[in-house]
Parts: sequence; C-alpha cells; structure tokens
Amino acid sequence: MSIALNNPITGLAQTGFATPTYTVATDTAPAGNPGKQVVVTALGGTQTGVTVHSVQSPFTINFTRPANLRTLGAANPVTGVISSIPSNVYKVIGRKGVTPASGLPARTATCEVIVTVPSGADSFDAPNIRALLSATLGAASQQVSGFGDMCVNGVL
Repeated sequence: MSIALNNPITGLAQTGFATPTYTVATDTAPAGNPGKQVVVTALGGTQTGVTVHSVQSPFTINFTRPANLRTLGAANPVTGVISSIPSNVYKVIGRKGVTPASGLPARTATCEVIVTVPSGADSFDAPNIRALLSATLGAASQQVSGFGDMCVNGVL
C-alpha cells in the first residue's frame, strides 16, 4: 500500500486545541481487514483531557482496502454491454475511547471515511477519483473545527 504516515501526525484545528500532534506506532490491522493501522502513543500541543491508546480506551487509525479487489467483467459478446459493474470500497477508520459519563468505562467512538470506486474507473478515470478525494477531504479539512463543534453541540 502507498500509505506512509508522517510521524508525528499534525492534527487539524479544533476548538480548545493548540497545535495538536499525534505520535504513532505501527499496529496490526484487525483480522479480515487488509490494511495498515497505527496507535497513538503520545500527544503534542495543547489537548487537555485527551488520552493516548490503551486496551480499555483505544486510539487507532486504520487504512483498509478490499480483501479481493474487483475488476470489470467481460462485456456481452452480442450487445457489448457490461451488465454488472462491481465496486471496490476503501476506508479510513479512526477509533477513540471516550467516557460517556463520570465513573463509566470508556466506549469507542469511530470516524469513518469510506470511498467506493466503481471497478474500471481506477484505470479509465483516475483524475476524477483523485478530484473526488481532493475536494471532499479538502472540504473536511477546511471545516474540521466546525465539524468538531457540530459533533459536540449538535448545531449544523
């Protein structure tokens, strides 16, 4: 895979955080998910109340691809139509232990980015796949602080 995270990871702006960074260590991805996973082992900047990875309160980032990459099937020899176009699903999954209330054990919150690419588009239309990711993740990056606020206060 072409995933190679810089260490530490520079976090994006969030309300109440100042220059957040995340030092990571290589981990094994969960069974059945071919990919790369890291655990957060140290924090930098100001992130009051944030904890690093532990068994009870995980803090992981996982990149996965399909176990079996799908390709386009053959076209109908008479009509030339490809009747079924499968898709490949790629994911980035963040997992973080959070405490729901005082005295309760941590529960795992997740953040998933899912990209579904129709088979064949990877070789026929790679620039538009890249544009999809650039625009979508750029917008998410641009609005990450507001998105964090929305996840905390429920206001869109």
